[in-house]
Amino acid sequence: MLSAKKLRELRRERGVSIDELADQIMRGGLDKKKAVSAIKNWEKGKFKPIPRREDVRGLAQALGVEVTEIQDWVSSCRFAPMSPTKARLVTELIVGRPVQDAMDILKFTRRRASPVVNQVLKAAIADADEQDAEVDELYVAEARVDDAGIRPGTKRWIPKDRGRAHPIQQKACHIYVTITQE
Repeated sequence: MLSAKKLRELRRERGVSIDELADQIMRGGLDKKKAVSAIKNWEKGKFKPIPRREDVRGLAQALGVEVTEIQDWVSSCRFAPMSPTKARLVTELIVGRPVQDAMDILKFTRRRASPVVNQVLKAAIADADEQDAEVDELYVAEARVDDAGIRPGTKRWIPKDRGRAHPIQQKACHIYVTITQE
């Protein structure tokens, strides 16, 4: 996935205008005006239209860098069966660390969320490795946990004495891990 922050920094550092980048990504269905608009959106972090692989290659070629230098790799686990508050405790441990250190930390952390976060991290690493990134230079740029509400498929209430019912509040969360190359 294209990194908005890296694209913005590299464009300003190299002194490349948006028009020059737009010339590189023009294709069928994307004229000059739409290409300029797309690059402005991508720099803001709005990925509409979604950048294709050939767009990322064209941007990298125009900036004079490799494709892996302007990419981030994101992996997620949706509706993980745990509380988001407890999962955030684990994800805060790995942010900003190299991936090998993060995997070691998760291996020895005695929390229920650590195996799930470790699986998400390994999926992001595998995606980066598949796209020929240097695995030794990867680090965790962002680890985010969002609330997913009440866990799907659970009972909503439990019967109690005298005909009363108490709600069951089993929470779920979405876990996102973003890795990038230094």
